[in-house]
Amino acid sequence: MSRPRALENIRVVDFSWVRAGPWATRWLGALGAEIIKIEWPESERGRLPSTTTPRNAEVNLNTSGNFNDTNVNKKSLSLNVRSAKGLEIVKRLIAISDVVIENFSSRVLRNWGLGYDELCRIKPDIVYVSMSGYGHTGRNHHYTTFGPVAQAVSGLTYLSGLPDKPPAGWGWSYMDDTGGMYGAMCALTGLYHRNMTGQGQHIDLSQMVASVPLNGPALLDFTVNGRGSRRAGFPPGNRAHWPGTPLVSNYRGPTVAPHNAYRTHPGGYNDWCVIVCHSDEEWQRLVQMMGAPSWAGAEKFATVAGRLRHQEELDEHIEAWSMTAEKYQLTERCQAAGVRALPVQSAEDRVEHDPQLRHRQMYQAMEHPALGIHKVQNAPFKFSQTPASNHLPSPMIGQHTQEIVEGLLGYSHEALRAGFDDGTFWPARRARFPYMEEMLQ
Repeated sequence: MSRPRALENIRVVDFSWVRAGPWATRWLGALGAEIIKIEWPESERGRLPSTTTPRNAEVNLNTSGNFNDTNVNKKSLSLNVRSAKGLEIVKRLIAISDVVIENFSSRVLRNWGLGYDELCRIKPDIVYVSMSGYGHTGRNHHYTTFGPVAQAVSGLTYLSGLPDKPPAGWGWSYMDDTGGMYGAMCALTGLYHRNMTGQGQHIDLSQMVASVPLNGPALLDFTVNGRGSRRAGFPPGNRAHWPGTPLVSNYRGPTVAPHNAYRTHPGGYNDWCVIVCHSDEEWQRLVQMMGAPSWAGAEKFATVAGRLRHQEELDEHIEAWSMTAEKYQLTERCQAAGVRALPVQSAEDRVEHDPQLRHRQMYQAMEHPALGIHKVQNAPFKFSQTPASNHLPSPMIGQHTQEIVEGLLGYSHEALRAGFDDGTFWPARRARFPYMEEMLQ
């Protein structure tokens, strides 16, 4: 018999889109909650065809690879909430649900007639999680944002970049994924409070504000040392210290050497291993593992200060040795000797070659009706009593409309057909998918 999941019998109405909000509900779904994603084909940007659509797949609203990884563990209800009929239906759904999550700017759900006050009238103990860029209060609450924009205003973008170059930020929307985990944490906290007190609440999560603590010790450096964020030699890249800059501890910890990514056999584009020695004792372990070559016994390499002064030469020697083994062999040898080392991994390495990720079942093969069998990211955490894992492939748009409208809400089949005809469940002039025609038979 299968074991129950931690959030069994919890229902979440998911108004979120693109990445941050869907990333939150993805994990709630992995924990066992029933996630009902409210979608409309004219406005779900996350479903738009992209470079992640497999080459052999038809390009349509169901074949974005990014969407189908972000939205596993969910059901899809296609519904025009901006129509009177659609609004009535979603209110009936909220009345039998536990959590509402959305990541629009502060005015959107209120303009739809679904602000927190209205939600409380529908379901007094509802847990309503808002995941807007600037929050629902303050002079700029109406500002719209996107992951990289939130990174910029939080200070993260400024801290990222090469010396004397413009701020770089990250190519991927780091704050969307981080914000999603914050959103899941907020929903769980709200549910716990509701279960203890019987009271729901509005949880106002600002993506921009949530990113501020990720600047790490930069705030402490300013308030205690009076030093503003700086990139004169920061960030140091693979090294703990950038050549030609003052030897001070940086935000990542102690300034040490060796501390770099070193080429490994056979010297290809992705053949690298990162090696770090935080102390003279660790350095001596590496020396012994390298076979105690004569160059490593030189006085200039005996201390951290000396190794920092001669980093270029040090790195050349280490890389001549690291090139004699491939990165996974080198990692195992270093770790066995008590030296901190790990391979630089590409997407292929992580999915296909990493034995630890394979053991942890981090990438799980799932069969999707439109895409076939593909691996998607599984839950990165393990529960000993209540399993947390993917159990539903991401939904095709509107795939569960009949199940929810007729089965859960009790509408008649005639009402379902009428809703498709009048544009409540699908735009009247837009071609339907074959599975929609099947549910109308």
